[in-house]
Amino acid sequence: MSPLPLPADLTSLVFRTDFTDHSAWKAIRDEFRRWGCYYSATYIDDPTYSGATVEQLINANAPRDAPGWRPHLFVADATTMTDAERPLLAVDLSREPGRTFRVSPRWYASVSDNLTIANLDFANFADSVDASGAFRGFERS
Repeated sequence: MSPLPLPADLTSLVFRTDFTDHSAWKAIRDEFRRWGCYYSATYIDDPTYSGATVEQLINANAPRDAPGWRPHLFVADATTMTDAERPLLAVDLSREPGRTFRVSPRWYASVSDNLTIANLDFANFADSVDASGAFRGFERS
């Protein structure tokens, strides 16, 4: 598998790994625009990554001390394409490589932006998922 591409500026990589329904991919991108989070994503719409597993994406990451190393990424897989909420799979590539949780486009910018600037760690979000394994914001006390 090709090495992970570099994102534009301070954005997160959003990999399309399911190529069965182009209209579903368009709907996901429309959701990003709807929630104003399109600016936080570098979309990877390359059939080279069709069917890529989390393990393959982890292995395609640059070594930790090399330019191009990524601490996290997001995957638009079969679940993303078929679920009404379009939940992306967030993947930790840093402290616990392979740890995942789901996040809908509604909450994507909150997760992506905070991870990109290291304001919060992946675990802060992964430890705050609901019973379905999806992050839907932090509960307010």
